[in-house]
Amino acid sequence: MSALVCALAPLVLAGVLGPAGAGKLFGRGTARQAPRTALARLLRDGGRAALVLRALGAVELLLAAALLAPPATPLPGAAAALLGAGFLGYLGYAHAAAPGSSCGCTARQDAPLTWRAFVRAAAVLAGGVAAALAQQPWWTAAARRPAAALCLVLAAAAALTALSADPDRRWRMPLRRLRLRIAGHPLAATGHPLAATGHPLAATGHPLAATGHPLAATGHPLAAAGAPAAVPVAATVELLERSRAWQSASRVVRSALLDHWDDGGWRILQFAGVHGGGTAARPVLVLFAVDAAASLDTVREPAVRVSVIDADSGAPVMATA
Repeated sequence: MSALVCALAPLVLAGVLGPAGAGKLFGRGTARQAPRTALARLLRDGGRAALVLRALGAVELLLAAALLAPPATPLPGAAAALLGAGFLGYLGYAHAAAPGSSCGCTARQDAPLTWRAFVRAAAVLAGGVAAALAQQPWWTAAARRPAAALCLVLAAAAALTALSADPDRRWRMPLRRLRLRIAGHPLAATGHPLAATGHPLAATGHPLAATGHPLAATGHPLAAAGAPAAVPVAATVELLERSRAWQSASRVVRSALLDHWDDGGWRILQFAGVHGGGTAARPVLVLFAVDAAASLDTVREPAVRVSVIDADSGAPVMATA
């Protein structure tokens, strides 16, 4: 089995490095994300950080192609192992020098650095070593033992998906909503005031509803209207960034807009952030609830509520009106 794992390592590594490299090299978000990464702090320039990220993307794409193409040699695997070791060193620097910054690993996420980035880098290092030690090409090993090869590749894909940069958005939140649709909302059986108000969040399965957070029970006057908001999201973000609420909470925010949804007259804008400093720093989700019908043409200071919740547990960290 170990021989099969080593033989298939180039295939799995190419599946990791290829999409990551393409995202850095061709992604529109690379230039936007680069100034928020620890690399920008290391280079003291966001523009140079973007160039380095694109160059790294090109290297990753070349390595992915070399891992897949014949003839099979240990050189691409060794190069991937060196790349993984370099990633680990860079992440160690980022964790020490800029713990609230994004690592820029995928050029698709602005989320702060977490342990998942270290595990992904270690996986690249281990995969490169395995690929360099492979005794046969991956296509030969897959042809000889197709069932076992398919199971190993699927297991690796599942593990890498679990280590994705934004697991909450990709699979945790959909699973929570599915569970609530099947089993019903827990507040319905507890007699919690939120359940009795009929507020839309009580039926959506949003994590704030289960915590009884003040943001869920705001009772905004537009909640009963049910009219869809016609204001573009970009206009709401522009309005938010000019508000006093944004000025007071922006020190926690470490990303661009990650997600948004309308509910009961509110437009919820989700950002990633870091709460605390030093060893006490922890990743959080920063949620701004803005009047969905407001824009710069209608108000100067919008009604905004801010909620900060722990990214892993969903527990409230901070809330302001």
